[in-house]
Order: sequence, then C-alpha cells, then structure tokens
Amino acid sequence: MLTAAQRLRRSSDFAAAVRSGRRAGRGTVVVHLTLPGTTGGTPDVTPEPVRGGTEENSVPESRAGFVVSKAVGPAVVRNKVRRRLRHLVRERLSELPAGSTLVVRALPAAAEATYQRLGADLDDALRAARTSRGRRR
Repeated sequence: MLTAAQRLRRSSDFAAAVRSGRRAGRGTVVVHLTLPGTTGGTPDVTPEPVRGGTEENSVPESRAGFVVSKAVGPAVVRNKVRRRLRHLVRERLSELPAGSTLVVRALPAAAEATYQRLGADLDDALRAARTSRGRRR
C-alpha cells in the first residue's frame, strides 16, 4: 500500500501530471511522469501536508496515481489490475527523484497480462519516460 503522502487524490493533480509530464506507453500501460526541475515543471498544485509531519525539513515525496477505465473490464478485473500496479509502483517509487509525480494508466491488455508482464511494461515505460528524447516537430 502507498502511504497517504505518496498518493495522488485530486483530479487537478492528475490533470497537471498528464498535461505537463512525459508520456511513454508500453503494451499494457501508459505512464505520465513529471520530474522536478524539467520543462513543463512540477504540477501547479502543492501536495497535501501529511498529518503530524513538519513541513520545514520535509523532502517532497514522489507521488503516484492510477487510472483504470471501464475499457479494461468489469470492476473485479479493474480492481485486480489496480492492486497489481499499486504494488509494482510501490517498489519503484523510491527510484524516482524526490518530488516526481507519476500517473499510470492501464490499457485494456492489462486485464489478461501476467504480473511479470505488467512489471516489465512498467519498467520499460518508466525508463522511456525518464530519458529525454528532445522536442518533436
């Protein structure tokens, strides 16, 4: 499970990450990654303060959110895909720079994908999103 400080909750946070983040898609997932200090910047919404935490000396945590639409399947399948993705992202979130925002969108192929394939696609997509390819024309 992701901690409260690591989860995206508001639609404005999702929209900012999708709008200004780097997008990379692989077979079962599409990721939108916003790195701090890159062009496009960080989301224009500050993260919610954590209860009991001090804001002066806290390092901004990397945060993640998930989008699993009805195209993936019925509720049972969507929730299974979301749980798998949440577990996979939890292991990889510490590898991202502090203050990063990640939105993982599941594609319909994720419904039949194995856990290993979801992990491989997520790794490939994160690697592609982290490397700068320059501007397209």
